[in-house]
Amino acid sequence: MANGDDDARLLAEGVAAANIPTLLMVLVQLTGEQDWLEPPYRPRRAHGMGDNDTGRLPDAIQAEIRESALEAIVAWRAGRPVAIPSPTPELLVRMLSCAMGDEIPLDYAPMMASQNGLDQVLASPIERVPEGFRVLVIGAGVSGLAMAVNLQVAGIPFQVVEKGRTVGGTWRENRYPGAGVDSPNHLYSFTFAPHDWSMFFALREELQGYLELVTDAFGLRDAIRFETEVESATYDADAQQWEVDVRCADGTNETLKATVVVAAAGIFNPAKFPAIRGLETFEGPCFHTAQWREDFDLAGKRVAVIGNGASAMQLCPAIQNIVESMTIFQRSSQWAAPFEQFQKPVPQALRYLFNEVPLYRQWYRTRLGWTFNDRIYDSLHKDPTWPHPERSLNPTNDAHREFFTQYIVSELGDRTDLLDLALPRYPPFGKRMLLDNGWYRMLRNGRVTLVGDSIAEVRPNQVVTEDGREFDVDVLIFATGFDVLRFLSAFDVRGRSGCTLRERWGDDDARAYLSVAVPDFPNFFVLYGPNCQPGHGGSFMFVAEMVIHYVMSVLTQMAEEGIASVEIRQDVHDQYNESVDREHEQMVWTHPGMETYYRNSKGRVVVNYPFRNIEMWNKTRQADLTEFITEAPATQHVEERQSV
Repeated sequence: MANGDDDARLLAEGVAAANIPTLLMVLVQLTGEQDWLEPPYRPRRAHGMGDNDTGRLPDAIQAEIRESALEAIVAWRAGRPVAIPSPTPELLVRMLSCAMGDEIPLDYAPMMASQNGLDQVLASPIERVPEGFRVLVIGAGVSGLAMAVNLQVAGIPFQVVEKGRTVGGTWRENRYPGAGVDSPNHLYSFTFAPHDWSMFFALREELQGYLELVTDAFGLRDAIRFETEVESATYDADAQQWEVDVRCADGTNETLKATVVVAAAGIFNPAKFPAIRGLETFEGPCFHTAQWREDFDLAGKRVAVIGNGASAMQLCPAIQNIVESMTIFQRSSQWAAPFEQFQKPVPQALRYLFNEVPLYRQWYRTRLGWTFNDRIYDSLHKDPTWPHPERSLNPTNDAHREFFTQYIVSELGDRTDLLDLALPRYPPFGKRMLLDNGWYRMLRNGRVTLVGDSIAEVRPNQVVTEDGREFDVDVLIFATGFDVLRFLSAFDVRGRSGCTLRERWGDDDARAYLSVAVPDFPNFFVLYGPNCQPGHGGSFMFVAEMVIHYVMSVLTQMAEEGIASVEIRQDVHDQYNESVDREHEQMVWTHPGMETYYRNSKGRVVVNYPFRNIEMWNKTRQADLTEFITEAPATQHVEERQSV
């Protein structure tokens, strides 16, 4: 905390730079005066996904809000108690509705409280954990770390195995220029670990640093075995435990035993390479964005980038003025939204406000949670009466299309020759919605060529398209994403019957109950499993916490009730997945007008869940063990047989 004059100055500057709708919510809670929720102070709804910093209010009203908020914050810091420390559900919803200019349904209140830190965000300590009860977590990325924190707080013995040399997962491995998050960081962070972010959308280095800080803040490093790669996991039904074979850092093999295995390996691994004729003949450097050659200088090189998804959206604008030329080969065009805060730093005074006034940070996060959450959900449903199903789904989705189209046209300017290649023909949000890192302005750069024809072959120093065009290339970069459809493909998992996950799921048709539990695989839980990604928006960190909350509910009941084995029932699993498929048929991701990594070879959506985030939040609050086949400890079975 600053002192004296510096403190007053930083507070005043922070409030002057603050987001008006967020500041209003702080003002209401600090003073208890709910007139601030009504006109003329009520913000107007924002267009797009920006922060709406002014609330679209007149300057004089903004000034009045800032002056009153600063006065209330100063009084609070001087000792005046918060007038409304715990808003009722009704007031929470009324406040967020005001802050967003939207009508928020009342059933969102509990989830808002969770995002706002107003209720318990970590597991509760367990009074007695059965002897020998132990959890093995595979992976120390976002999900693995959050799982480890919860296990530690609950008092459940655990160990994490991680194939890398440190934590981070995706953020450890993806080091390409421009790599960063496309969710705002005050939302893309754990509810239990707020952070002093230097940017609104942090780049890879700060994200990795955050995960390292969380690891150390919770003392997790000693519980993680680094450079330890899982090769297989087999369930021993008689012993009611898992045997996990790992390859250690020194190259030796070891078998680890655990009551429960939690697979937190994620889906953005391994890297995916398309099959292209002649690729092995290329003589220059050739690598994937996830395997970035940091020792290689792109300056003055003729670079070919294959792919135009999220990684390319970040990479290409970052290197456009370094290379001699850059040719981008796209399979299909992408929708991208305006990115008002691209590489925008958080002003120092505003960082001070975030850190010194928790209410401001909480409400800022809550507003982001709605903007990047269920706000657009209804527009992603097919309207059977809509007369233009080839281009959009319904009137609202068509309005989104018009907005994004106008944006792309304006960004391309006089390069109207690029419209056929750059403008998608499928409905907005049909594929992952990207944020524009300067992509369209980059396409106007004379060094950059966008190619829409398929690649026919690669030669020692050329890429040749199906129409016969030849492009001279020094470096070949694959921005082709990951093998996301083949969940847990890096190691074998063998269940009670001896069947493997791969045999059960086939090549690309993974299914699980609530994305975490699979029949025939007792005491085995998947984090970031099938149908876990919120395709319509939301912070994956919060989604991971929701799923982990469910897993912890299962583990807590196992420990407290002396249950040795839990296995999701086949009928429960099947009914849930039928509902997933049924819902997806009504949504944009099954639209036939595009290809997307969300769908498998049969056209089934296996990556996204089709429900509102609030529905998933409700489904993961409390595990119902009647949905599982449960077993008492094997020793208890023996004792029962002996007594008979």
